[in-house]
Amino acid sequence: MGIDNIQVNFSETALLMMNIVIGFIMFGVALDLKIEDFKRTLKTPKPAFIGLACQFLLLPAFTYLLVLIIQPPPSIALGLFLVAACPGGNLSNFLTHFAKGNTPLSISMSAISTVLAIIMTPLNTVFWASLYGPTKEIINSFSISAIDMFTTIFLMLGLPLVLGMFIRKKLPHFAARFNQIMMKLSIVIFIVFIIVMLANNFSVFIEHVGAVVVIVILHNATAIAIGYYASRVFKVAERDRRAIAIEVGIQNSGLGLVLIFNFFGGLGGMALVAAFWGIWHIVSGLTIATFWARRTPKEIVAESGGISA
Repeated sequence: MGIDNIQVNFSETALLMMNIVIGFIMFGVALDLKIEDFKRTLKTPKPAFIGLACQFLLLPAFTYLLVLIIQPPPSIALGLFLVAACPGGNLSNFLTHFAKGNTPLSISMSAISTVLAIIMTPLNTVFWASLYGPTKEIINSFSISAIDMFTTIFLMLGLPLVLGMFIRKKLPHFAARFNQIMMKLSIVIFIVFIIVMLANNFSVFIEHVGAVVVIVILHNATAIAIGYYASRVFKVAERDRRAIAIEVGIQNSGLGLVLIFNFFGGLGGMALVAAFWGIWHIVSGLTIATFWARRTPKEIVAESGGISA
């Protein structure tokens, strides 16, 4: 059976738990956010503007070009469009800090992209998928309500974001302690969910994994490169380039998985793309963050009097 015709098995209970987990992940991220993060972005908007343009404009556009060049099976192509339309993942803030990037910029971009995702994720997915004939056929074969998709994303991202920031303001000490626990626990739980999903569909994964591995790795590398080199073209500082590159390269594939099971019936190619993205972007993110962690940005060296850490 072709990858476009398979359905990945995921029970309604597991899907409900996945929705809750994504909400808790966002809640944990929001516990580390303050209104000042948004104000800081407004004072120096250039890096954030470039980063968000990379996230919601350049990455989907380059994904479309990648699909045109490689011409993967339609369900895989649609999975790539959906992942490219998702906001940055919560791991990006940790990786940016580790890579000696601009952590406040990363946090601000995560928060803003999450808010924008309520509209931009379904809009970008449908727009780019509709431009490519094979994926347009898939989109048309499902009864997708834009309002239902907006509502789902708001409940998983928007509501936890507002609640987390409210608690951060009212109970800052609790938020500081709970945030660290939530970050570690949510990442572990998310990885476990992916492992369980793959285990329950092991034969499907083994049969079709070759179709997604190379293209996901290439797609992820494209995302990181877009973030870094687009910001370099616009003469953004090195610390900001690192933050933008990681933010664009670490996608919220967990949100993508939930949308795939909620609105596309667990379509095989889409689910495998999002699941492998969820694993691979951790590997690639840690790799590039480790590389950068050993190379102090020039502006930090200059501020410290020429002493490289």
